[in-house]
Amino acid sequence: MVKTIGNVQQDAQVRAVASGTLSNGDTVIVNSDGTVSAVAISSASSGTAVMFDDEDGSMGISYDSANGKIVVAYSDPQDVGRGKAVVGTVSGTSITFGSPATFNSSTTYGVQIAYDANAGKHVIIYMDSGNSFYGTSIVATVSGTSISYGSAVVFESGYTTEYSIAYNPTAQKVVLFYRAANETNDGSLRVGTVSGTSISYGTVNRFEDGAENQSICYDSVNDKMVIAYRDATNGGDSGVARVATVSGTSISVGSEVTYESGDSFRGQIAYDEASGNVVIAYAEETNNNYGTAIAGSVSGTSITFGTKAVFNTEDSQYLGITYDAKAGKTIIAFKDGSGGTSAVPVELSGTTISFGTTTAVDTGTVSYRQRIVYDATSESNVIILQKNNDGYAVVYQAPSTNLTSDNFIGFADSGYVNGQNVGVDSTCSVNREQTSLTAGQKYYVQTDGSLSETAGSPSVEAGTAISSTEILVKG
Repeated sequence: MVKTIGNVQQDAQVRAVASGTLSNGDTVIVNSDGTVSAVAISSASSGTAVMFDDEDGSMGISYDSANGKIVVAYSDPQDVGRGKAVVGTVSGTSITFGSPATFNSSTTYGVQIAYDANAGKHVIIYMDSGNSFYGTSIVATVSGTSISYGSAVVFESGYTTEYSIAYNPTAQKVVLFYRAANETNDGSLRVGTVSGTSISYGTVNRFEDGAENQSICYDSVNDKMVIAYRDATNGGDSGVARVATVSGTSISVGSEVTYESGDSFRGQIAYDEASGNVVIAYAEETNNNYGTAIAGSVSGTSITFGTKAVFNTEDSQYLGITYDAKAGKTIIAFKDGSGGTSAVPVELSGTTISFGTTTAVDTGTVSYRQRIVYDATSESNVIILQKNNDGYAVVYQAPSTNLTSDNFIGFADSGYVNGQNVGVDSTCSVNREQTSLTAGQKYYVQTDGSLSETAGSPSVEAGTAISSTEILVKG
């Protein structure tokens, strides 16, 4: 008897139309339109870099989940260093921008930005030369491809530099990490609360003398902020990290943990959602500024690190890092050996770190640090960079699998080409087109379509081998 499931038919097999080529014995998924495809990993791709402004200086980037846009905030030296922001829209591997809008009319330094999902606003932080170089913030609102601002709010009444900012969704606060030069270069943390188009702050926590190259991220599993920086106290430049806890508008920090005993330069940190660990990418100065990364696992108010690994055997001072939800991997953008921009996925097994294939994203010479953010609407990453002293953005799509925790349906019973009617050995049927299996062993589908006795991510059970060439598909 033939049964109909959705728009496919099932008797001893599932029968549907092929989308793409399938080989005999391939692991098969069903697509949202009812067609079927072989489980596979796509190739990386990137678009053409698009200028968002000329002669830009410091810059940051955030993703607006409510509007499906990205926002670039930056200083514009060609326009007396004014602070500006611009809204970008991603389509495929292309990006277009609206008109820049000024948020600070004086020379602006150290611009960074984060999106507050609870408020639906962006928070821009910067140093304002027109107000004694004070650390200053402003709330930005996106509407279409336009952006508007509230009133500027000072968060540090003194000379500040080297900013980083991240959002804590549990506390519904933003957390600022910066260096207060008027306080003997103290590493400082401050919690901000957005209300309407304004922001207020709790008491500052000055926890470290001589902190440099600040970076911060949020660990969702442990509900902690994790900070990474270079400890310049007593002439040292080691890379260190701490775990920070937000309580109301206050923030406390755990003990300092060293991840790089040599010189660590311009480290950037991101939280890897798939593994539940953080990844720090940095230029290792004692190793020719090679691009290096290390993974850390948070427990309570402390963190432990695995072994560092090199991803680029060239000078890699200009780095950006983000987590790509579609690929299920952290992505590092960096200045490569040719002077251009490349990107590489991080492969994690616990805190053991390795890397996927590096992709050249843009060949123009990078002249300043880069930043990267994941755009969930387009399922792409946007990298901003300065080349030829101009501000550019380029879209990078990381390699990703079409396998989910739910869409595996079985094995192709033969070879097929696009558009052909496919026979798939499915639930409780036997596929006899496998090799090198161990009878009695349970197998799992991997993201590239292969089988393994160990579950991958996502964990998808394929079935149980009944001989070296046969597998009983999971019922």
